[in-house]
Amino acid sequence: MKLHELKKPEGSTFKAKRKGRGQGTGNGTTAGRGMNGQNSRSGGGVRLGFEGGQMPLYRRIPKRGFTNIFSTDYVAVNVEKLNIFEDGSTVTPEMIMEAGLAKQAKDGIKILGGGELKKALTVQAQKFSDSAIDKIVAAGGKAEVV
Repeated sequence: MKLHELKKPEGSTFKAKRKGRGQGTGNGTTAGRGMNGQNSRSGGGVRLGFEGGQMPLYRRIPKRGFTNIFSTDYVAVNVEKLNIFEDGSTVTPEMIMEAGLAKQAKDGIKILGGGELKKALTVQAQKFSDSAIDKIVAAGGKAEVV
């Protein structure tokens, strides 16, 4: 079977009911809304989350903690991932993004000390862990805070 040979199973689709198109259709006059009440009126209905006056769920559940709007969110990149760059080169945050080691910059890039670094690189980033600095220097490189 090929893609152009695919067909919908019989009875899987239905024609839409045309409401308010005369009494003979069975859905005329009130168009299936009933005679009276809030939902029969135009613009009728209740707002999202309304539970008929009962205390709504979003107010019943407990709330804990808070979100610090001033927090900084760094993208973590381990030292061993930097082995893809050429020996002796300067690695910038832009190069890390282009290489696909970090999908988005967020508030900056932090280099962590996971794995081994085999090349002498000058690494520029917003933050470094102590173990990452030790490994970069041990490999003959430099860690520069941007």
